[in-house]
Amino acid sequence: MFIEDIKLKNYRNYSNLEMQFENKVNVILGENAQGKTNVMESIYVLAMAKSHRTSNDKDLIRWDEEYGKIEGRLQKRNGPLSLQLVISKKGKKAKSNHLEQPRLSQYIGSMNIVMFAPEDLNLVKGSPGIRRRFIDMEIGQVSAVYLHDLNQFNKILQQRNHYLKQLQTKKQHDKTMLDVLTFQLIEVASKIVIKRYEFLKLLQDWAEPIHHGISRGLESLKIQYNPSVDVSEGIELSKMIEVYEEKFAKIREREIERGVTLAGPHRDDLSFFVNGRDVQTFGSQGQQRTTALSLKLAEIELIQSEIGEYPILLLDDVLSELDDYRQSHLLNTIQGKVQTFVTTTSVEGINHETLKQAATYNVTEGEMTKLK
Repeated sequence: MFIEDIKLKNYRNYSNLEMQFENKVNVILGENAQGKTNVMESIYVLAMAKSHRTSNDKDLIRWDEEYGKIEGRLQKRNGPLSLQLVISKKGKKAKSNHLEQPRLSQYIGSMNIVMFAPEDLNLVKGSPGIRRRFIDMEIGQVSAVYLHDLNQFNKILQQRNHYLKQLQTKKQHDKTMLDVLTFQLIEVASKIVIKRYEFLKLLQDWAEPIHHGISRGLESLKIQYNPSVDVSEGIELSKMIEVYEEKFAKIREREIERGVTLAGPHRDDLSFFVNGRDVQTFGSQGQQRTTALSLKLAEIELIQSEIGEYPILLLDDVLSELDDYRQSHLLNTIQGKVQTFVTTTSVEGINHETLKQAATYNVTEGEMTKLK
């Protein structure tokens, strides 16, 4: 798949922008704070209905305007697709081929993307939240059911935490409501964990040979899921529910004491092992970066294997963070098969055929022009 054009209205520092793109590498040049990352972000938001840079949708709307709008036209294997997302203070409205989508979970997945930004280099050494977000974003793109379950889980979790806080402060005393919320949470949490195991098995199958290649055959990568309950890969749903029930019964009083939910997918994490050693603790910066790059390249192949076409790749100011060897490996991998957007302040020092043949754009003060 590839995006042919994008239109922005009242988005960040763009009052109006219409731009055509090519089905190859598109390089967006510009100094910092001119708006090049805003273009990249708008493509991400069009696909995911949320930003990777802010959790506050109001930040996406141009100063003093009531709404922001992103429109894009894609070419997919089964024909053209037009997407539209309107962001206002009342919320978001999404259209696919001019039909309004009743739920965002039905809209997400129409356009598949892989984002690689400098913060993704923190995938290995950063917080567990970064790794959970990585899993959720990727599974959500290829499974509307997972996205629905995750949304349900987050709603129930919020309600349960609120009720635990009320029990903690003695504003509530009836624990029957807690039992109801716990039952609801367990049901959806179990489905999420099982799906994560399935996804990570597929990711492992793709990432291991890619990492082996980038490390010139010297390293073997293993991905390990660390759930907050004692379960392992291949567990059946009924058994998963049973394990959660035992866990919540055991920690019930402690949760009331703390006023917060202490087990569930929101407490899970990932570990990465290179040649049997935990990369987060013992890996060099080079190994951590190779692991992050392997995971991103594996995502591209995994999505292609799941949906039958390659996603769009967004490289936001990340090339300058990689050494020449990793840059070359990345660019060689995507050459000729993945529509790619690259933002950078300069392509000097990146001597690669892919960039020489790229379409190039310049951004200055919210104005974007095509150079070649």
